Amino acid sequence: MTIQEAKNFGKNKLNGISSSPLLDCDVLLMHITGMDKTKLLFERDKNLNETEKNLYISLIEKRSTGIAVSYLTNHKEFFGLDFFVTQDVLIPKPDTELLVELLIQNLSEMSKKREAITICDMCTGSGCVGISILSYISENKIFPVENIPKCTFVDISEKALGVCKQNAKTLLKESKSKMQFLQSNLFGAVPAKFNVIVSNPPYIPQAEAKKLLLDGRGEPLLALNGDIDLNGRESNSNDGLQIIRNLTRQAYSHLNPRGMFFIEAGEDNALKATEIFAKNGFIDIKVHNDLAKKPRVIEGRKP
Repeated sequence: MTIQEAKNFGKNKLNGISSSPLLDCDVLLMHITGMDKTKLLFERDKNLNETEKNLYISLIEKRSTGIAVSYLTNHKEFFGLDFFVTQDVLIPKPDTELLVELLIQNLSEMSKKREAITICDMCTGSGCVGISILSYISENKIFPVENIPKCTFVDISEKALGVCKQNAKTLLKESKSKMQFLQSNLFGAVPAKFNVIVSNPPYIPQAEAKKLLLDGRGEPLLALNGDIDLNGRESNSNDGLQIIRNLTRQAYSHLNPRGMFFIEAGEDNALKATEIFAKNGFIDIKVHNDLAKKPRVIEGRKP
């Protein structure tokens, strides 16, 4: 099977299943062969060896069931970094880069005060938010080495936290003293207070989350369903905001005075999330739009 024949096979198999069958084929072939897209094009008549061929066919078969390409390759690019992902974590999405950008802007301002800063990345999943922030401020020397913020990564899932640890080890140069990893249901097992809390929590209504997963993409329901109570049971809220309600209340008590709180929310419930912020005492509340001009990130400050 040549590279071109492999593309044709994959395209025919994925037509009507994937919205971008040729791109999927290219990504899988690049993963298997180590070639870039240009080399795949110029060497399209090159034969795959037997191992490559069998692996490619196997991955195409799995992709045809709906499973996301990123889970097949265990890689997803986010904020210029190559993150390891498994089906234990949500695949990083481009819209979440807004959350990272806003945190970097605010941390850059905080750095001028030359004070020690502590960050909590709650519901961290792959760690893409906190790790991207630490990587950027380190590479661009936003803080002096001795004042690089310490980040605590928190997730309810032990397996997700394992993925986060692997990404931190691979992508960050900071010493382990600048990072902490805690398994916790929101702040239940987190004793500290922070200058900044950032979170991309589950925020999709449970019925919608379950419907989304019918396409076989393979993302964990735990990372999508926002209607889970503090006991881990499905609540009756049906608006995707139950976790955000509990998280916002707890975040307020785990922030230092003048601390900042940033979350990502769904376009349909972001404005309602601002009301939850206000109800729990946050001030200077702002809503930021995503790439599609939809409300996505909410920020607030503790007085």
